[in-house]
Amino acid sequence: MLTHPDFDPVAVSLGPLSIHWYGLMYLLAFSAAWALAVRRAGFDYTPVKREQIDDLIFYGAIGVVLGGRFGYVMFYNFDKFLLDPLWLFKVWEGGMSFHGGFLGVMVAMIGYGRKINLRAGQILDFVVPIVPLGLGFGRLGNFIGQELWGRYADPAVVPWAMIFPADPSGLSRHPSQLYQAALEGLLLFLIVYGFSSRSRPTWSVSGVFMLAYGCFRFFVEFFRQPDSHIGFDAFGWLTRGQVLSLPMIVAGVLMIIYAYRFQAPPASAFQVETPSAATPEKKRQKKKSKSKR
Repeated sequence: MLTHPDFDPVAVSLGPLSIHWYGLMYLLAFSAAWALAVRRAGFDYTPVKREQIDDLIFYGAIGVVLGGRFGYVMFYNFDKFLLDPLWLFKVWEGGMSFHGGFLGVMVAMIGYGRKINLRAGQILDFVVPIVPLGLGFGRLGNFIGQELWGRYADPAVVPWAMIFPADPSGLSRHPSQLYQAALEGLLLFLIVYGFSSRSRPTWSVSGVFMLAYGCFRFFVEFFRQPDSHIGFDAFGWLTRGQVLSLPMIVAGVLMIIYAYRFQAPPASAFQVETPSAATPEKKRQKKKSKSKR
């Protein structure tokens, strides 16, 4: 059995300036997103150009913050919002939701896409591969801050079960934040970024992201402690995170089907015909046309 290191919440202190670990994780997340976006902008088949990346990251950051806060309030604390609507704007009290943040990024990216004359599917397919590493850094921030810990784990069965000093129960628990960092961060990045490393039909990359994230989140929720003020939503095991992930799984499947059944193949799949590539039939037709002159 392990014990959480009980990190100091302040990562760096420079006189009156203090940088908290969670803020540092956000900085790393946006830095990684910027670097990956710059790299992707260098590929021939991507529609976003290098000079557009800074604005794209700015729009995305706004979408993450506003959408994450809005989603947390509406999805997880709607009763509190009804009692105090102004609580929505009390961001200093904390509270962010991935599903809300993702919706916020989608809205922001679609809006920015219209500004640079890109369709929704084009810009979302460009953006989603740069998202997972940011999610991984966010989950590491949750782990360092002792937030969103896992359910009880028997140390005899789970040797890496961990006691969190901030947990008043003192139970050994799954370090579910690290599970999520590994699945929703690293593994999701390898899958989606690898899939997007060549030209794909529009919406297919977004579909793979939504399907894979939804499945990973649904799975890891079995090890994560449900929010104490919500508990289980249904059947004695279905959590709010799983409820919110199910639409992502369905949407991901539909996007992939649409991309491969109803979308034209990517432009790079078309071959430009050259004289040497002309078929024998076309050569015969060309000879006939000459003989008639």
